[in-house]
Amino acid sequence: MNLIEEIRRVVAESECLYTRDEVSTAVAAMAVAITTQLADAHPVVLSVLNGGIFFTGELLLRLPFPLELDSIKAGRYLGATRGTAMRWTLTPAIPLQGRTVLVVDDILDEGITLAEIVRYCREAGASQVYTAVLVDKQIGRDKPCQPDFVGLTTPNRYLFGYGLDYKNHLRNWPGIHACHTVY
Repeated sequence: MNLIEEIRRVVAESECLYTRDEVSTAVAAMAVAITTQLADAHPVVLSVLNGGIFFTGELLLRLPFPLELDSIKAGRYLGATRGTAMRWTLTPAIPLQGRTVLVVDDILDEGITLAEIVRYCREAGASQVYTAVLVDKQIGRDKPCQPDFVGLTTPNRYLFGYGLDYKNHLRNWPGIHACHTVY
């Protein structure tokens, strides 16, 4: 089976856990909580690439206060279905020294990547670091960090859609979907 056939099979066998409208409702609720906490902080928002793009875009349109946007790219999956060593490919251009930072990511899976990004921000001199994740996957064990803002929770299944990928594909799928089988 080639990759395109595999992807089509994954989609056909998947289960929609949250529709696009349910995701949007969760993002709206998060925006209210984030606004309450950070409206006067003039934060730097760091979108974790690539998965965080979709979530960050929708979230920022709902934050009615001044902020600056930058990106960071660090990851362990890099197109695979299992995490490996951390790899940094982009760091923020905006100085973080003395700033409040909001890190926005698509998912908190094992928490290793987000913990490393938080560590990076603190070492770069951020005065406060907050984290927002669209999905907090319940993996049944402690994680090295806990997000400050969470949109949705899911069981421990392989997910795709709304920024989450399956082998670098399906990020553009509406809603959050769980794979029946990971190939």
